[in-house]
Amino acid sequence: MTMKILNMLVFIFVLALFVLQNTYAASYTVGDTTGWNARTNGNTDFYNNWAADKNFLIGDILVFNFATGSHTVAEVTEADYNNCNSNNPTSIQTTGPASIVLNRTGAYHFICTVPGHCTVGQKLSIEVRNGPGSIAPTPDSSPNAPGTPGSDPSGSPSSASSLVAVISLAIMSIILVLVC
Repeated sequence: MTMKILNMLVFIFVLALFVLQNTYAASYTVGDTTGWNARTNGNTDFYNNWAADKNFLIGDILVFNFATGSHTVAEVTEADYNNCNSNNPTSIQTTGPASIVLNRTGAYHFICTVPGHCTVGQKLSIEVRNGPGSIAPTPDSSPNAPGTPGSDPSGSPSSASSLVAVISLAIMSIILVLVC
């Protein structure tokens, strides 16, 4: 009987590790130690070069480090990104540091709305994809989804990751009942 219990505990432990690995969201500090600012030594591709070797997934978090009042982070359309047009942002964060949860697949375009900052390279364009353990959100996501103004920027795992964890634990419980 004790061997059966020990086997069950090992099985639960390994399965729990698998579930935790698939529900962890990565957190990226945009620009690393440079942070989010217009001082990129004339390198207008600085932030896109920073992002080039990163694999952004749903649930990941971008942290824009900047001093409140010195910079902003605005999500804009691709056309507005290309033209550094800050007149119609999708969302804007004015308080630093700003945390944005990537809650959908596809392109994200960010600029600083302080005059002149975008044109000297304070802008970032990334592509987010589904990854292991992630579930795509529904197309009609609410306007208060993580990463939008007024949402919780705490960096907690996405609801999609939480759903994966709950489903995995439910399956694990069913297997446990069947084995015992």
